[in-house]
Amino acid sequence: MKTPDASTAAAATFYLHLRPEAPPPVLHVPRPFRCVLVLETNVGAFWQAAVSDWLVASGCLYALAVGPACSSWDDAIDMAVLERFDFGDIPEESLVMTTWHEHDTLGEVFEFAKLWAHHSTEPLVATLLLHIAADPREAQMLEAFAAA
Repeated sequence: MKTPDASTAAAATFYLHLRPEAPPPVLHVPRPFRCVLVLETNVGAFWQAAVSDWLVASGCLYALAVGPACSSWDDAIDMAVLERFDFGDIPEESLVMTTWHEHDTLGEVFEFAKLWAHHSTEPLVATLLLHIAADPREAQMLEAFAAA
């Protein structure tokens, strides 16, 4: 078993609220980063694929999903990586690890992200809390992540 990644706790944390079906913005997060997708609603498959591609293109190398249909995000991000490499070999430094946390609390997922979500070859220098919901909760999310 791997040991916790001590650098995760020191990584910068960013919050981004994204309303379902809204176009994702230019992302100003240091690369490479881990992303915790905090899902509060189901979304359409085409939008989910577009957001997954945007995350991969923006430098996400570890994605954790929690909330409704979180396992579909795992699949969508995996597909975005495969498409990026034309379904061929994926270099280890570009491989995106994905997990979904269907039965975990948000606090448990945040703790997992801080302790265990690291890449096999690349140091992850930031954590993005991507909150997909109707309304933002930035302060609450950042406080919960810091407390985990």
